[in-house]
Amino acid sequence: MAAPMREGAEGLPGGSEPGAAPYGNFPNYSRFHPPEGRVRLLPPALLGRLFPAGPSPLLGLDVGCNSGELSVALYRHLLGLQENKASPDQLVVGKILNLLCCDIDAGLIERAERCSPFPGSISFATLDVMDASARELFLSSYLSRFSRSTFDIGFCMSVTMWIHLNHGDDGLVEFLSYLSSRCNYLLIEPQPWKCYRAAARRLRKLGRNDFDHFRSLAINGDMAERITQILTEDGGMELVCCFGSTSWDRSLLLFKSNRLTQKQL
Repeated sequence: MAAPMREGAEGLPGGSEPGAAPYGNFPNYSRFHPPEGRVRLLPPALLGRLFPAGPSPLLGLDVGCNSGELSVALYRHLLGLQENKASPDQLVVGKILNLLCCDIDAGLIERAERCSPFPGSISFATLDVMDASARELFLSSYLSRFSRSTFDIGFCMSVTMWIHLNHGDDGLVEFLSYLSSRCNYLLIEPQPWKCYRAAARRLRKLGRNDFDHFRSLAINGDMAERITQILTEDGGMELVCCFGSTSWDRSLLLFKSNRLTQKQL
């Protein structure tokens, strides 16, 4: 959802002002930290390991997808598709994945739709995920097409800071609670606290008001640890694995819903 120009910062190229994207909806995100920086940390057969017996199709949700480059890279990597293959007919892992990707920025979604090599399997939609009524109506409608109530796996990549800065502690907790209720597995990449400070500093340099909640955030410090605490203590999930950290110092954390454990008992 946001792309650093240098360590600890989120930015834009060529003199553009990064503060002009207070929701992290930067137009050239993937230029600075290409999708490969994340997907290389993930096992290519991950879907087969998580879902050895189905269901089919698998349903995925990517929240804050920007213009879709990372969404497409995740899709390719998790299904074992080579870069030059634009058809899911030759899947290495033997899984079918329908991926729903949403972002608050209609312009980014339009670009994602225009450039997607998998229009039959990856859907893009403009959605403010913090609008509770809009998200419930939209996501429930999507899931109902498959007679499902949850997504098999959700992706939340460098999104949590923007939710937190714009909606405060309560907003972050509510956001994570909703994702945990809608996703059986959740892959999340939290921004570290230094990125919060850098985002607030850039906004002040532009002569703009600070983020409404920045100075009052009680959830701070080690954000990977704090988000893990929220998801495990309040969200009914367990931490399955940390796949390591990107070169820009962000952890990839995989969580599993306790609903799945209960079904296996």
